[in-house]
Amino acid sequence: MGKLDIIIIVLIGANIVISLKGFKDFSFVEKYKFNIGGIRRGEQIRMLSSGFLHADMGHLFFNMLTLYFFAPVVLGFFGPIKFLVVYFGSLLVGSLFSLYFHKDEYHYSALGASGAVSGIIYAAILFRPEMSLYLMFIPIPIPAYVFGIGYLLYSIFGMKNRMGNIGHDAHFGGAVGGYVITLILAPWLFQQNLLMIILLAIPIIILFVMQKLGKL
Repeated sequence: MGKLDIIIIVLIGANIVISLKGFKDFSFVEKYKFNIGGIRRGEQIRMLSSGFLHADMGHLFFNMLTLYFFAPVVLGFFGPIKFLVVYFGSLLVGSLFSLYFHKDEYHYSALGASGAVSGIIYAAILFRPEMSLYLMFIPIPIPAYVFGIGYLLYSIFGMKNRMGNIGHDAHFGGAVGGYVITLILAPWLFQQNLLMIILLAIPIIILFVMQKLGKL
């Protein structure tokens, strides 16, 4: 790990400390989790603070492990400031997606760093689409861009069918945030990885078409 990796350590540490407090303090979670009613009352801080709370140890572990593996790629290309812009920008876009898709559900709540982590994953894929990912229960490496496209398509399916207690809209929004912010900050990617950019845009286009047609 390089010297700039202190940023990753601080982010992971903040998630662990705040989440552990939340595990023991229900009122703390209620005050800072993503909640439509709270946000509509003017508590916009929830759109960021919810990204440092997690439902349980498994949820926290999976998000932090994913961040640990993908963050160095983005940090290596972008440096600390732009990396943080991608991280917090993706977190905010994920929250905005949740706010949009659940705006009339006053009691809807969510928490977790998944939006921010999804953004980091997609930024890493844009930088290194050729890298391979190893997933549980799949004995062969999966190309990063295949994972990216499949992940967004699964998120659309989950949003449409309200699958499980998972914030698919925040995952999708975070991925879109990471995708767009990375391309704004690194426009040279259009020359190097144009095909991958187009392929990763397909699920995003599908989502907005389905939303326009009232299919979500």
